[in-house]
Amino acid sequence: MSSSKLTSGQRAVLRGLFPGDDYLERPEEACVYGTDASRWYAQPWAVVRPRSLDQVRELLTWAHREAVPIFPRARGTNVVAGCVPQGGGVVVSCLAMNQLTIREEDFTAEVGPGLVTGDFQNQVQVRRLYYPPDPASVRFSTIGGNAATCAGGMRAVKYGVTRDYILGIEAVLPGGEMIHTGSRTHKNVVGLDLTRLLVGSAGTLAFFTKLTLKLLPLPPAQATLMAGYPSLDTALAASRAVFRAGILPVAMELMPEEVLNCVAQVASPPWNTATKAVLLLKCDGRPEGLREELALIRSALEEHAPVFVEEGRDPEAEEQLWEARRLINPASFRLAPDKISEDVSLPRGKVAEGISGIRNIGRAHDLPILTFGHLGDGNIHVNIMYDAADENQRDHALQAREAVLELVLKLGGVLSGEHGLGLTKRGWLHRQVGPVERGLFSLIKRAFDPKGIMNPGKAY
Repeated sequence: MSSSKLTSGQRAVLRGLFPGDDYLERPEEACVYGTDASRWYAQPWAVVRPRSLDQVRELLTWAHREAVPIFPRARGTNVVAGCVPQGGGVVVSCLAMNQLTIREEDFTAEVGPGLVTGDFQNQVQVRRLYYPPDPASVRFSTIGGNAATCAGGMRAVKYGVTRDYILGIEAVLPGGEMIHTGSRTHKNVVGLDLTRLLVGSAGTLAFFTKLTLKLLPLPPAQATLMAGYPSLDTALAASRAVFRAGILPVAMELMPEEVLNCVAQVASPPWNTATKAVLLLKCDGRPEGLREELALIRSALEEHAPVFVEEGRDPEAEEQLWEARRLINPASFRLAPDKISEDVSLPRGKVAEGISGIRNIGRAHDLPILTFGHLGDGNIHVNIMYDAADENQRDHALQAREAVLELVLKLGGVLSGEHGLGLTKRGWLHRQVGPVERGLFSLIKRAFDPKGIMNPGKAY
């Protein structure tokens, strides 16, 4: 039996359009599509899996005519309930749309929204090409999901975010009309930039069916440096010294003391108890240039008396250093069984004040709060650890979250650097964005989606 709010006639249309296992309506089959990494949940009315452009066009024509909500979905890795079908509707999984065409002579690729980002990177790397965006979920998130959220990642310091690598988009609008934005060229200033508007729109404007991506030559060499410091202040001073030396690293990650202690519970890290903060930097380029860059970075780091400096010049040595960064998420659950994950961005000069303030918030609510992340561009991840089964802890965690977001805005920061607002932070939009700007958001939404069927209730 189906718990769907679709009529029998509507279900028959969907069954005809999506034969076999490409249409799911039984609650036990569809339930997994009702959640994402946020752990928020809403039961879909039905789930469909398009495999062709024609199916998407027919679906969007039908959904617009019937005013049925549509929730585009890839791998569900976002942590802000960005694809949870709140209010009910049809979840549209794009995973079967994973086509790939690489055009080496153009330094471009044309990909389907369901192609896993890590798989794509591996395929272009074989051809000595490079797609830099690297969200933490790179091994299992998709290009379409990355585009919908404008995913960032650690390499954003030097190479930018997903938006910077999308040259064009083929998409279907509610009603079945197709649009083609951008082109395969690397420069294009004809008309308004609809491509950049669509990237980061969280599935609220159109359904992506093909993305044209910009590729770079693959850097022939890379290396990693890890430096430990006796205080957070000295680590931040060392990071500023790197930039003053004229170096733009690929990545610059920060792990303060509470994160180091957490990771040390699950691994044997290279730091000791005298280390209160760690910087992790990655560089790439030609071998001869990379050697010079590493020497300049080491000199800048050593100006501030590090407790230790470790260098990884080959993939295995680099992997050992980056493993500590990847362990933060699993290690965090040694502190508590549940977490509220926030990603905020601060002006670089306010990072120290922000982390200090967040620590004070944790102490005030008697909860461990981990702060870490992309120091190079001020994008800090905040993990508020608590036990959801304990009502008092749950209340304090929510209060701590409110206090963290208040602090971020007070310091001139923004509510999200790469996760977006989704459902979890939509109520805070008015605190950062003014009424005139929000009015423009609404006008744009109505122009693309007059009946409001595309991922309703999200982001803005």
